Amino acid sequence: MDTQSVTIRRAGPGDEAALALVGAASFLESYAGIVDGQGIIRHCEERHTPEVYARALADASQALWLAEMAPGGAPVGYLHLATPDLPVPTGPRDIEIKRIYVLSRLQGSGLGRELIGTALDHARANGHSSVVLGVYKGNERALAFYGRAGFEALGERQFDVGGRVYCDWVMGRAV
Repeated sequence: MDTQSVTIRRAGPGDEAALALVGAASFLESYAGIVDGQGIIRHCEERHTPEVYARALADASQALWLAEMAPGGAPVGYLHLATPDLPVPTGPRDIEIKRIYVLSRLQGSGLGRELIGTALDHARANGHSSVVLGVYKGNERALAFYGRAGFEALGERQFDVGGRVYCDWVMGRAV
């Protein structure tokens, strides 16, 4: 896949539906076969709606970027940064990658690296000292990706999807 046909831009009002579509599609692609179907549906109905993304876009403590493919500008990925909300000690100058989602057909294309670069550039420009994130312990591909990007395990967290508890590694790196 040619990443030159993909552009990344700061998301704003009017991008809610595109962010919700990529969020739900990516969650389905990532967790089908791990999380039961009804759990995936319920999770997406609660966390990947245009209303959820509209609130994030309206919140000054959050920042989102949208990756779009030409021609036509189809949404294919996004980056979501926010004030950390993790069960490990974080500092006042830390920022959390809530999500980096890239559709599976673009995984391995370099788009994820570009989104990590966008996160680090934003963190530096805004005086953050570290970037933290959570990643499912069973997602070996994502763990390897973040490891190559310089992230190290800081602790663990649990999360509920569809009434079942899963475990994440909480990872971080200095900016």
